[in-house]
Formats: sequence, C-alpha cells, structure tokens
Amino acid sequence: MSRPRLRRTLSALATLAVASTTLTGCFEESSPHDALRDFLVGWQTGDYELAARRTDGDEAAVRKTLSDVKLELDAASFRFKIKNVTLNGDEAKADFRAEVDLGENSPLWGYDGVLPLHLVDGLWKVRWSPSVIHPQLKEGQRFAVDPEAIPRQPINDRNGDSLQSPQVLYVAGVVPSQLGAQAEEVVQRLAQITGFPHDRLLNRIRSSPPNRMVPLAHFGRTRYLVLKDRLAQIEQLTVQPQPQPLAPKEPKDLVGKVSAITPEDEQKLGGPQRAGDSIGQSGLQKAYQDYLTGSTQTKVVILDAKTGKDVAVLKEWPGRANQSVKTTIDSAVQQAADQAVEQSRTSALVAVDKATGEIRAVATSGMNQEKDALAGKFPAGTTFSIIATDALVKGNVSPKLRLACPAERTVGGARFVEAGQAAGVSEPAPTLTENFARGCVTALASLARLVDAGALAQSAKAFGIGQSWQLPLKSFSGSVGELGSDADKAKAIAGESVQMSPLSMALVAAAVGSGTWRPPVLVTDPKSPDPTGEIAPAPTPQPVPLDPKVRATLTAMMQAGAKGSPAQAGRGQVYGVSAAAGDESSRQRWFVGWQGDLAIAVLAKNYNPAAIAGDFFGALRDQG
Repeated sequence: MSRPRLRRTLSALATLAVASTTLTGCFEESSPHDALRDFLVGWQTGDYELAARRTDGDEAAVRKTLSDVKLELDAASFRFKIKNVTLNGDEAKADFRAEVDLGENSPLWGYDGVLPLHLVDGLWKVRWSPSVIHPQLKEGQRFAVDPEAIPRQPINDRNGDSLQSPQVLYVAGVVPSQLGAQAEEVVQRLAQITGFPHDRLLNRIRSSPPNRMVPLAHFGRTRYLVLKDRLAQIEQLTVQPQPQPLAPKEPKDLVGKVSAITPEDEQKLGGPQRAGDSIGQSGLQKAYQDYLTGSTQTKVVILDAKTGKDVAVLKEWPGRANQSVKTTIDSAVQQAADQAVEQSRTSALVAVDKATGEIRAVATSGMNQEKDALAGKFPAGTTFSIIATDALVKGNVSPKLRLACPAERTVGGARFVEAGQAAGVSEPAPTLTENFARGCVTALASLARLVDAGALAQSAKAFGIGQSWQLPLKSFSGSVGELGSDADKAKAIAGESVQMSPLSMALVAAAVGSGTWRPPVLVTDPKSPDPTGEIAPAPTPQPVPLDPKVRATLTAMMQAGAKGSPAQAGRGQVYGVSAAAGDESSRQRWFVGWQGDLAIAVLAKNYNPAAIAGDFFGALRDQG
C-alpha cells in the first residue's frame, strides 16, 4: 500500500466513531438507526457481511456488489455522512453524502445518495437496489475509472523549436475483457518480470473500462530488449512502440534525460504515476517535471456491464494542465558552439546575450555542461584582471602605467612566475594595457599595492562574483579568497585565489560589452520550477551598471587583448583576453570576450581557447 493510500485509509477509519455517533443520534431505540449504522459502517470498513445483513437483498449478491464497487473504483476508502432522515410509518429514507478516495494520486469524488428503508418482519432493513450505491446506477451496470494520460510536453529553445527528438517507449498493456479468469495469472507474471506491485496492476485492470487497452508498464529501449522475450510469453499482453519527443538535443546535459516510470520511482513519488508514465532524471526535465507531465485527466463513468459502453459520466476532472518549458537557448548559436568545441579533447564554451544575460549556448567536449560549464569551479587566472581593472581605474590608476614583466616577482611574500619570460630582460616596460593583453602575471600581481582590498571586493561583487542568482540548474557565480594583505590581493589579481565557472566568466565579458552586469537567465517560461507557487523564489540580483570611464578603458584593453589572436583572425572586431590558470598538472586556459551581441567564455585544456572562440564566431558568420 502506497503512503498516500495508507494515510487516506487511516483517516477514513478514524471517522467511524463519528459516523456511528451521528447515526445513532438520529433515532430513538425503536428506529431504523441500527440498520443505517451497520450498513454504512460495514460498507465503509469493508465488512460487507455486516452491511449485507442489514438489507433485504440476497446477502451473497449484496456482498459481491459492494466488493465489486470498491474494485471498479479502485477506491482507497469510502466515507459517509447522514444529512437527513425522514420516517413515515414502516418506511424511512436517509439522505447521505458519500466521499470516495479514488487513490493513485487522484481526487476525492463526492456525491449525494439516498437509502430507502422499511420494516421486514419487525426489523428495519435497507431496501436493496443498485441505486443504493449511486442514484444513477441500475441493474446490469457497473462503475469504471477512465484515466487519460496527458502527453509529456517538450522543452523548447527560444524560438519555440523542441530540444528533443523522438525516442521510442514500449507500452505494455491488456484489454480487461479479453483476460477473463486469467487476469490474476497475467498480472502475477507481469509483476514478477517488472517489479511493479501485483495488487496495483490488478486494481488498475479491474477499475478500467473493460474494452479499452489499459497501459500497465512503460519501458525504455534498453530495458525492453532485456525483458522482451519474457514479456512475449504472456499471450494476453500487448506491447506497442510509442514514439515520444524525449531524446535530448544539445545542450543535452541541460535539457536532461527522461525515462519510463520504474517501481522505484513509484515508491519514491508516493504512488503510480499515469501522467505520461515518464519521469525526468536530470537537467530541466527533472527540474520542471511537474510542469511537463501535468496530471492525469480522470473520469468516473457508469458502463453497461455486458457491452462495456459508457452509459453516463458521473464526474470528470481535467487534471492540472501541463505546459512546455521555454529556454533561452538559440539552436543556431548552440550548433556553432558544438562545432567549435569538437576539435578539442577537453573544453567548455558558454555564450550569453550581452544585453540580457540570457544563455544562448552551452557546449562541452569531455566535460559536463551543467557540472562544469555552469557550476564548475576553476582558477580564473589573469582573466580576473578584468575585475581588478575596474577597481584600479576607479582608483585613478592609468592604463598607460608602465609595469615591468619579469620572469619572477614576489609581492608581500607571495611568489609569481611568468611562464616563458626570460630572466633579466631589459626591454622597455609595457603599459598596463599591454600587460593586460598578454596576461603578464608578474606585472599584474604588482598592482596589488595600488588597490584597496575593499575596492577590489566591491568590484568583484559588482561583476556578480559570489551573488546568489537563481537558475533552475546548478551554477556557480564565483568566489574570491582573502584580500587582507598585499600577497592576498596579488593572488586575487593573478586569479590564483579566485574560482569562476565559464558561465560566470561569460557574464563578466557581457558586462563590459553591454555596460551593465546582469544575472543569467536560462528559462523564460514558466517563471519558477514550482507549479504550486508554494515555494517563493529567492530574490534575483539586480543589474549593476559599469562606470562609463571604466567601461571605455576595459573595452580598449580587451580590444588589444584580442588583436592578432586566433579569436579574431579574419572574423571582424572581437574583444577579449586570454589567460592561463592552474598549476602545471592541471593547467587550463581561458578566453573571455565578445563579438556583436554575444559574450563568451571558453575554458580549454591542452588547446588554445582563443582558437575555439574564433571558430565559434566564424561558424556564426557562415550561418549568415
């Protein structure tokens, strides 16, 4: 028994004492109250023998009818309340309210009924007929619950095109009327093969319209191929392939995987799931599961017991409407990003719209798009000098300041080494802009003495580092280490104590390119992964405008940083900066910049990230 069903059943049992008191209080001793009490309490508790004894019908037939009704509705519980009782000689009538818990995460069904009573040999009894159960039920008729699964909705790109392609699920089911006495055997064998609870499968069959296919289990291709031969041995079982748009397109890790419901999923989710019989396992498919699946549309109907045809619809619940999820991904930009990273063994590229912060593409090679590109924590290297320059220029440090770029330098006791720089070089000292463009760590680290720790921390915050932005997937906004000493500040400017994700670094480039830092956006509709609205979203950081003077300086410096690099070669004006980060064993390289409307960050190992950036911009140009 699932937890929701158990709780509902216990709740129903807890009302018995109240129900008995209510019924008893309706009459004096010489009244039909005993018949009313015993019949309804017996029906409610499943003591059908007690209920049958208080009717004038054939006791065996009454017992079977009441038992069948519970099965036909797959009811977790019945609860009753007497509304009014009238007495007229040896005749009586009781109006009651019934509440039926249909279980399986379905709604409660309430209806009004009438219990006619009369004296039989001096004893009050319920005058038996099918209308005692429901006013519209007649001889030769039965109840059924008719659920209709609403197909899973897609995850779309910003233009409304699906980010999934067809994937076949295999649906195993039966037609109840074709099973006859073999229903128990068929269900037992299917339960042994699949692991789904025997009683739940059987109840689903018994409560469904007899002439319609009843889906009992869904399988993905891999699991179906494993079970195919065993399933084929159950002659009454039909397996139908059902293509659904479930296979993720790029960015696959962000879109996420979908699988058929398993017995473990049913237990975890608190009961059988009928809404599409699929569950998001990762990415946006998991984050927006309740939106994408919605809930099952359910009807309670009366059927002709012989033909199985509908006679009446007693109640209908449309279910919670499901909806697609609209992302900010641009499939054309994503294609260019995928093409650009193909040439490298280990890399990640994140592209954002510089004016909005909307994520247009996330592509990786040998890395995970969510765990690494959005939520990865990597040393920033001298790309952090973008943020440091904000604080330096505000402190009136000129970009024309000349700083030597020695092979080694110690700042506040911290030692820095410029890879590839020969010792004792006597060339004229480069300007700050030139050192920024080439990423000279020894020159940039020396700036620690010219900047206040508070100003450096404030600039980091203004560029979103450490901010609690809200994305439906895991992400990392960056972190800066201690800034108390000159050594600490030097390590930060050199990016040694700063960790950034490719996403957070792309947003830094977007801030310079647009003049305003903005938090990232991945999904535009719905606004929150919580369809109930019970979980209030955390406040989103507000946009932070850059100082116009700082932006002009950084734009010129990043123009110099990209000049002559593979990021720009023959592809129009590109702004950016390259940097190495990490120790020798985990050396990685960055390119951070923008062209046109798109700002990007590329992180690569054993490959030039500027070359990946150049291929990306080139692919976009070739698309027209």
